[in-house]
Amino acid sequence: MPNTKKKILRGAGAALILLVAAVAALAAFVEIDGIPRYAARPPELHVEATPARVAHGKKLVSLLCAGCHQGTDGVHLTGQRIADLPPQFGEIVSKNITRHPDKGIGRWTDGEIAYFLRTGVRPDGQYVPGWMIKLPHASDEDIASIVAFLRSDDPSVAPSDADPPGKTRPSFLSKALAHGVFGPLPYPEKPIVAPPRSDRVAYGRYLVFNLDCFSCHSPDFLKVDALHPESTPGYMSGGNPLGDGRGGIVPSRNLTPDPETGIGRWSEAEFVRAVKGGFRPDGKALRYPMLPRAELDDDEAGAIWAYLRTIPAIRRDVPRPAEPVADGAGE
Repeated sequence: MPNTKKKILRGAGAALILLVAAVAALAAFVEIDGIPRYAARPPELHVEATPARVAHGKKLVSLLCAGCHQGTDGVHLTGQRIADLPPQFGEIVSKNITRHPDKGIGRWTDGEIAYFLRTGVRPDGQYVPGWMIKLPHASDEDIASIVAFLRSDDPSVAPSDADPPGKTRPSFLSKALAHGVFGPLPYPEKPIVAPPRSDRVAYGRYLVFNLDCFSCHSPDFLKVDALHPESTPGYMSGGNPLGDGRGGIVPSRNLTPDPETGIGRWSEAEFVRAVKGGFRPDGKALRYPMLPRAELDDDEAGAIWAYLRTIPAIRRDVPRPAEPVADGAGE
């Protein structure tokens, strides 16, 4: 019996050593390999750039892209350091998405742009993880409008050879997540059509999905279900720690209809004012990174409110952070 026990212990020790070695080897591979690449399979697509599409695309790019891609000149979408991303994801710098043929996306085809917007995979196969908003639920028309705008002669996408301010340095966590939990989203196999505006709840749901409201307003980025947003734990109940651009943290707001900790007592007019104007019902300004979405019209903001009234109320009391101290205060 003693010899048998020693053999068992030696076997367990050897297995543990092998396990530790395997984990270390996997960690080393992830660290060296970085963010993985995948085969890009863009569709054959040619977008007709009508004035209506360009105008709608400008609105969508303003809502979805400009906040992270606008350069230091305040005009061109040449990239910037994303200051409101939680630090555990690393240092992330967005890319130049102007029409410059080398520094931007001027050589990309319409299909490559559409494929990237939906899946997160660039034409060269490089995958962009969760800090990029992906649009698996967007209508084909919305995607076409974004493509049309990015091809337009609008000053913001005019060819610029400006480099982004620095390089992306993803953390080990980001690399590990990209190798396992998160990966490219599937390109839709069937056409996608947006619901009619007349169906306020369905249209509001469509906007919440495609404006990516649920990622920030659910408790944890790591548990967000991009393909099935309403399956995300704590869907829209807030508490996700977001960077305030000044080194501090601002937890996202609970947007469920809970009357005590959510927005259950807000009227539609109050919600519209908050979304478009940036002021809560109590008159206090919304905190960065939540910026006023003046590009939305009242019907769109009202549709979001109508949809949020239908989701399950979750009691989650998210403390309001202290107001920021103005630069130079107290000097």
